[in-house]
Amino acid sequence: MTKKHLNNLIFLVSLLFCGMSCLAQNTTDNSILLTDLLVELETKHNVKFSYADKDVYSIRLTKPKYDALKPTLEYIRTTTDLTIIKLNDRYYSLTNTSTISICGYVLDNFEENTIPGATVEIFESKLASITNTNGKFNFENIPKNSIVQIKHIGYKPMFIEAKDLANTGDCKKIAMALSYQELDEVVVSQFLTTGLNQLKDASIELNIEKFGILPGVSEPDVLQTVQALPGIKSVDETVSDINVRGGTNDQNLILWDGIKMYQTGHFFGLISAFNPYVTNNVNVIKNGTSAAYGDGLSGTIAMQTSNKIPLNVRGNAGFNLISGDIFGHIPIQENIAIQISARRSYTDFLNTPTYTTFSDKAFQDSEVDQESEFYFYDFTAKLIYEINPYHQLQVSMINMSNNLNYLENIEGYSTPNRSSLNQDNSSIGSQFKSEWTDVFTTDLHFYYTQYGLDAITVTNNESQELNQNNLVKESSIKLITNYKVLESIDWINGYELTETGIENRTNINQPPFASNIKGVIRKHALFSELKYTSENSKFYGMLGGRLNYFENINTFKEYIFEPRINLSYELFSNFKTQLLGEFKSQATNQIIDLEQNFLGIEKRRWILSDGDALPLTKSKQGSIGFNYDTDTFYLGIDGFYKKVDGINVYTQGFQNQNQFDGEIGSYAVKGLEFLINTKNNVYSAWLSYTYNKNDYTFDALIPTSFPNNLDIRHSITLAGNYTIGNLKLGCGLNFKSGKPYTQPNDNEPVNNNVFPNEINYESSNSSRLPEYIRADFSAVYTIKLSDKLKGTLGASILNFTNRKNTLNTYYRLKDDNSIETVERISLGLTPNASFRVQF
Repeated sequence: MTKKHLNNLIFLVSLLFCGMSCLAQNTTDNSILLTDLLVELETKHNVKFSYADKDVYSIRLTKPKYDALKPTLEYIRTTTDLTIIKLNDRYYSLTNTSTISICGYVLDNFEENTIPGATVEIFESKLASITNTNGKFNFENIPKNSIVQIKHIGYKPMFIEAKDLANTGDCKKIAMALSYQELDEVVVSQFLTTGLNQLKDASIELNIEKFGILPGVSEPDVLQTVQALPGIKSVDETVSDINVRGGTNDQNLILWDGIKMYQTGHFFGLISAFNPYVTNNVNVIKNGTSAAYGDGLSGTIAMQTSNKIPLNVRGNAGFNLISGDIFGHIPIQENIAIQISARRSYTDFLNTPTYTTFSDKAFQDSEVDQESEFYFYDFTAKLIYEINPYHQLQVSMINMSNNLNYLENIEGYSTPNRSSLNQDNSSIGSQFKSEWTDVFTTDLHFYYTQYGLDAITVTNNESQELNQNNLVKESSIKLITNYKVLESIDWINGYELTETGIENRTNINQPPFASNIKGVIRKHALFSELKYTSENSKFYGMLGGRLNYFENINTFKEYIFEPRINLSYELFSNFKTQLLGEFKSQATNQIIDLEQNFLGIEKRRWILSDGDALPLTKSKQGSIGFNYDTDTFYLGIDGFYKKVDGINVYTQGFQNQNQFDGEIGSYAVKGLEFLINTKNNVYSAWLSYTYNKNDYTFDALIPTSFPNNLDIRHSITLAGNYTIGNLKLGCGLNFKSGKPYTQPNDNEPVNNNVFPNEINYESSNSSRLPEYIRADFSAVYTIKLSDKLKGTLGASILNFTNRKNTLNTYYRLKDDNSIETVERISLGLTPNASFRVQF
């Protein structure tokens, strides 16, 4: 240290001691502890003070200049939070008034009727109560600067400072303003199991927190659960290939917090990519969709996380035989909360019976063996900010990934072949909800999502490298306004702008080859609809339309108008009829690549319509339904017709003579859905039946009309669940008729007159696979670990009879000119177990 630095240090230390000395001198001269002052007053004026030590301990104030007792006491009263009460000529009491008693009467906005049952919460003290039959509430010892929230269904929440409600003898009257936010009316309180509700617009709502149990599912996997509904199945047993009323998976609109998702499954479709314990509710729409939604020719599955701010930290954590996860919902302030979740598989270092069965299913008919290293993870985060009672901001983020790496030793080569496959999705979105007046609200959405599928294969002693990539980038902004014309009529309007860019790249170094196909489509949409609910709630109607303008910068521009209708009427008690209809269109599709791309596993690539080889896909759908519902019995039947134009054979997964033709055509589905459900507080049993007649029409093919690849003509489910105390049991049987496929010609299976040789097929989809039968079982047991902790043990068995169901059959021509038959087999007996702690 230099002399200069030493002198500076001595100066600073001296300055510090000087300041402390001055401060001490100032404290000694000008301030006094309140307890010492009270002792002086007792001696000087012959009085006595009673007080609680905690109320006056450590209170210091400037020494008063008064000699008289009265002005000195007034000085103490005004400079502290103490109340001084004269008991008699000699005795005085001192109490701390930093806490106060509050009370109030809660009335409607006309101040005529009291509101019993309103919730009154004190944020700082975490106290809560409800108003009595007279609308009154009261609390003792409340911090006077705390915030009091008053809320009740049908009214806008109110926030009042506690000091404004101080009990001075008369309790304040508080008038609450009516809230006109429309809530979906639940038609069926329990649909198959608790937490599944049918709403008045014929959509199905899944409430995760109240979810009961379904056969084969011990945990509420979102995309597995929706397949319990009539008309929603998967021909290949995956959650990433869900078929709604005979449509392909790319014709479904999957939304998470309003963000369109291009990846929906983990483990190549066997597990939902959406953590069910993060998802608060799911809305499933098969027809009669609101004009606010575009895309989704076949159906819409809209998932929503919680938008509430909890009073206390809550969450859960658990694991099963594939993965472990944790979730937390954490209040930061009284108007700010965050949600966070993380899930990861341990399949890269632990083999379980469930993983083995899943591997057999996922990697059959591929280059991958079980010596591979595979894992997945997903992460979500959400911020909820209630700016004030009329404005709320939500920001959501989700990231998910699947990763596969494996080595393949080849005889004659010193270095094994290396391959990897990565599938990732990252998305962020926001929602700003505003209530400007009692009759006018807005909802502003924005999101950006990016999906990528990358495969790398290095072969021939690392001399040859193949890179393949499918990349999707999409951003969207949407404004929805709701104007309440009358108490029974809502007028909804909005605008949506979406820009989607998709790129497909293939690169090989030896021999050199490069392909890069990319495009961008912008879609502008204006939409408007009227919703009407009669006063007696017997009639509900929605009539709307959506005008889309598609613009592919390089190829086409097109306007499309999409009318929507949704009507329901209660003909008589418990018996209702529904009439639904919609036109829809979309510009994104998945081609199914059958040439062992992406290692023969993930064969689907997202592509954009170009207006020529792949035009915009358009659909028309109408349905009529009847249902009878009581507290213990439900009977429903729906008939529908759907026609989809503008499909390409590349998007349909043909594996016969048509798979490389690139022809444009259509398909039409005629169907019937039937459900009967009996239930009470301890059990629910149901039988569902779906009939579909699903046919293609391709004018350029011979024959021009033949069964759709997804033509599952008959589907039956018989299932039930039963609750015994804390134990829930579920068992079910699923039956599906076989899907169509095309066999080689028996007389001349191979055509040797062309080069290269080809398989001679029979008429397209003229054969059918055997029927599909699967029996499932599940059990869940709940344990109370403490007052704040609850444990859940779960076990399930998919296909407990271990039946080998054939999901698909196709043929390949081998080098020796013989035909190889390839069959994809269903999951075998698949056990799973789980444990979860909720807090």
